Amino acid sequence: MADGSSYNVKLYIYDLSKGLARQLSPMMLGKQVEGIWHTSIVIYGEEFFFGGGGITSCFPGGTILGMPDSTVDLGNTEVPQDLFQEYLSSLRESSYRPEKYHIFEHNCNTFSSEVAQFLTGTKIPSYITDLPSEVLSTPFGQALRPFLDSITVTPSGNNGMNGYGQW
Repeated sequence: MADGSSYNVKLYIYDLSKGLARQLSPMMLGKQVEGIWHTSIVIYGEEFFFGGGGITSCFPGGTILGMPDSTVDLGNTEVPQDLFQEYLSSLRESSYRPEKYHIFEHNCNTFSSEVAQFLTGTKIPSYITDLPSEVLSTPFGQALRPFLDSITVTPSGNNGMNGYGQW
């Protein structure tokens, strides 16, 4: 990059179960699951995520989920904001359209991992991206699959800034 600017990239991690997965998973799934994860990428002072409404952004911590349960520093990037916005636009028009959302195969965590790879060369932790296959490998997960397939997660980010907001 010509000006040498570096931007910090963070992964925000939310437990959609608010601790219930940790408590109930041994009984229901026969294995310990620490949480039901929703993730987003925070860069340039904004939080970016994918859900049933497509790619969305807001102030960090500005979704209905509030502040994240944990944050992972993914490192720094030299990708300038305008190039990042072009990249997001291409994702929005292709693989991350609202109708492409699927709770198990193509979700917020898939998006966060792909964006993290683009920005830093590193994917998000596998304990997050492997969770759907872990749950579906259990008899209870298989029984719940028809119901879970119908769920769309859309944590509204109505606090958009810099003109991004809802895509």
